[in-house]
Amino acid sequence: MNNNKGLTILWDFDGTLFDTYPVYTKLFKKVLADRNIDEKDVYQNIKISFRHANNYYNLSEEQLKEFASLEEEIPPQEMMPFSGVEKVLQYANNNVIMTHKLGKDVRKILRYYGWEKYFSEIVAGDDGFPRKPNKESYEYLHEKYNIDLVIGDRELDIIPAKELNIKSCLFQNNKSNLADFYLNDYGEFWTKVVEEFN
Repeated sequence: MNNNKGLTILWDFDGTLFDTYPVYTKLFKKVLADRNIDEKDVYQNIKISFRHANNYYNLSEEQLKEFASLEEEIPPQEMMPFSGVEKVLQYANNNVIMTHKLGKDVRKILRYYGWEKYFSEIVAGDDGFPRKPNKESYEYLHEKYNIDLVIGDRELDIIPAKELNIKSCLFQNNKSNLADFYLNDYGEFWTKVVEEFN
């Protein structure tokens, strides 16, 4: 961990640290090959949440299993980090992750990019906490690390931050008015976020 005066940041994973939605959009299209569904439509539904997309497309138990099996086969190099995000990770004094993704999948991707060193803790979907927007996992991480900022790409990522009076930032999502900061890319972090904290 860096010993600078950076922030302690709680990160979401999919759509925030890594640009995974295009890959998941292709998987949904593959699983739902018998339906003529629009890729843009799939992307927008995944962006709300995976649970929402599953319900929206009414995936059967068999389709959910097929999706999980296809997901297992995705090579980590297809899960690309967003440009500029590593500089923010390096700047931060401390980073933690809260994601619905399985811990082994998160660690596999972080290991591939050599990014495990940036994170003090990962709370994943199989760690027993209720799903976001329940604040329990955030409360646990906040008590342990004193979080300064939560960064996510969906409202459900920042609702718990609001409940705990932690500053929040939405990435590539300016449709909500809940966040304190909005970033279209991580190059804006230095002027839009850092300057406000200093």
